[in-house]
Amino acid sequence: MEYQFIRDPITGFKVKISDEQALIARWLNEELDNSEVADLLARCAAMTKGQAAWVRLGSEIRFTLNTEEALFEAHALFQEGDDISQYADDALALDDHGLVAGCGFEDFVDLLTAWQQFITGR
Repeated sequence: MEYQFIRDPITGFKVKISDEQALIARWLNEELDNSEVADLLARCAAMTKGQAAWVRLGSEIRFTLNTEEALFEAHALFQEGDDISQYADDALALDDHGLVAGCGFEDFVDLLTAWQQFITGR
């Protein structure tokens, strides 16, 4: 996974990730507070010792972590209020591009470790 960390004097720390995994960057930038990174790394370490999968519901993104992968799903995927069946004649469908992203567990731990080092200045 390729990523770039940015230290912006106005908005603070940011991460950029490729378009297909942009939801991961959005989650790190908007949903995960920098003070929570160490706790999440500890949870990852516990998971390698047998702790069960974990789900965190954020304000806009659901994060699911297990020893196989880290999965990020926008809440928009689970909206039932919009009935798009009325547009079936127009051949419209829900485009989930940008609404789901995932990466392997080890890649996620590497990203999170690098992110923690960046935001703490180590």
